[in-house]
Amino acid sequence: MQRGRRKPDWLKSRPPSGSRFTEIKSTLRDHDLHTVCEEANCPNMGECWSGNDGPGTATFMLMGDRCSRGCNFCDVETGGMEPLDPDEPANVADAVAEIGLDYVVLTSVDRDDLADGGSAHFAETIRAIKRRDPEVLVETLIPDFGGDPEAVRRIIDAEPDVIAHNVETVERLQWPVRDRRANYEQSLSVLDQVDRESDIHTKTSLMLGVGEYDHEVYRTLGDLREVGVDVVTFGQYLQPSRSHLDVFEYVHPDVFETWRRVAEEEFEFLYCASGAIVRSSYKAGELFVEALLREERSAEDARRRARAAGGD
Repeated sequence: MQRGRRKPDWLKSRPPSGSRFTEIKSTLRDHDLHTVCEEANCPNMGECWSGNDGPGTATFMLMGDRCSRGCNFCDVETGGMEPLDPDEPANVADAVAEIGLDYVVLTSVDRDDLADGGSAHFAETIRAIKRRDPEVLVETLIPDFGGDPEAVRRIIDAEPDVIAHNVETVERLQWPVRDRRANYEQSLSVLDQVDRESDIHTKTSLMLGVGEYDHEVYRTLGDLREVGVDVVTFGQYLQPSRSHLDVFEYVHPDVFETWRRVAEEEFEFLYCASGAIVRSSYKAGELFVEALLREERSAEDARRRARAAGGD
């Protein structure tokens, strides 16, 4: 266990600052919106929000700032659920336009108190953004909706560009890392359903440093590819408070780089973002668009080779 030990130098991140950060925060407050960047104390908020050379990235958190589950790694408050805000889909679409985003990440708290898990509200937010500007790319980081395939299908039918759902950790450590209502097979089934029922890219994320073994991470990568996952990210688990799960170890940057190479070169994921302060939506738009361009170039090269072979 690493309780009480200093974080290594590679975990230092830039604190939020600057006019761009202030502008984005003001827009969010004007529309009464929440972001997972703030609620989960993301270490990348300074980098993502403070840049002045582009629109930046913000991950909108739908359906309130309180979760029906109590995962032991997460800093989002549990319980005290409030009714859904019917204006939230439109408010998110307005904020996206005002900030000037061309790639949007939507996530949500778990809402097990709702009959559909909040899936219809989530889907309407996707549609509201696309109606406002069809060119905006939308990535969704969805809950498991209790394993309800109809809820997952509502998200698919709303046609986001990426559907992400995080397995969070290896199978053995699902508990105590996650709430007992979440589990490995249920998360894989969500990702598998998206792959089977659509052409939408799928994505997931794992935390390292919670006590996993290398062979378990390797097996997880295989399981993810088996259900058609396109993108995987790795990040360091950081303890939000002393009441949360202890950090088992601080993983060296070289190890993160090794897992990136294994994911991309051996398992052939579309891309893998891997690093100590990487989170699921870290540079999500930039990396996704770059990966699509590489994929298109590769396909074009393959077509040229096929034409050349046919002409011989």
